[in-house]
Amino acid sequence: MTSATHDQVLLDGGVFRMGSDEFYPDEQPVHEREVAPFRIDRRAVTNAQYAEFVDDTGYVTVAERELDPAAFEGADPADLVPGAMVFTPTAGPVDLRDWRNWWRWQPGAFWRRPFGPASSIDERMQHPVVHVAFEDATAYAEWAGLRLPSEAEHEYAARGGLAGARFAWGDEAYPGGVAQANSWLGRFPYDNQGVGDAAPVGSYEPNGYGLYDMTGNVWEWTTDYYTPRHLRLSDKPVDAGKRANLLAAASAQEGFPAIPRRVLKGGSHLCSPEYCLRFRPAARSPQAEDTGMSHIGFRCASDA
Repeated sequence: MTSATHDQVLLDGGVFRMGSDEFYPDEQPVHEREVAPFRIDRRAVTNAQYAEFVDDTGYVTVAERELDPAAFEGADPADLVPGAMVFTPTAGPVDLRDWRNWWRWQPGAFWRRPFGPASSIDERMQHPVVHVAFEDATAYAEWAGLRLPSEAEHEYAARGGLAGARFAWGDEAYPGGVAQANSWLGRFPYDNQGVGDAAPVGSYEPNGYGLYDMTGNVWEWTTDYYTPRHLRLSDKPVDAGKRANLLAAASAQEGFPAIPRRVLKGGSHLCSPEYCLRFRPAARSPQAEDTGMSHIGFRCASDA
């Protein structure tokens, strides 16, 4: 039995308009979605909380495990070492169509060593835990007697009661020129005038439901499988998880393992208006279940 404590907010649930027709195609169509009453963490899970889980269970995250050469046909075995993807600023402007310009595979990076073997979380215990794959987040939630939120629950909570607003605080990205969430300020990916990294949880003002960092700071896992558009109740099949995962199929065609994608919500500190305007409640991103990164964390939910 876990001793972990989670400060959760009880939300009444109800019907809301999910999605957006203003920004990216996968946020469409805007449609009515109903969520039942539920509870959700006031803040993202921190390094301190995750450390309690690992210390209690001995759990080993995906980023720490040995890689199976059979799953990476043609790869140099010397390259198949435990590690994770770490954001690395560039020296100047680069082609924003190629994410490989600012992401690197870092051997030895995992949640306790977020930037590689020489890094530490000793001074980052109240930062959100990162480099957690979907399995790692789910394992923590089950240990804590909780679960991960669905995509609809996360978006409902992130909106904070503001029906139809672009952002969690209104329609302006930076009202009065002030950042309301931890996002990229400046030219991406080489000139950041903002925090430049994930910030300790709760560093910005909460939304209308008293929830912190529902947008910005780190992307957060949800339980939904990703599809290139929203599925409404009139769509067949209704359950996106029972539909062929299109991105996984595309990965298989390119010679990569066909790993299912889940929906990430909320955007992160790397979201920039010139590249990724996704620090909004409606924003969503596909992520392979087995891949944690230096800007992905999670929070827990539970039934009311």
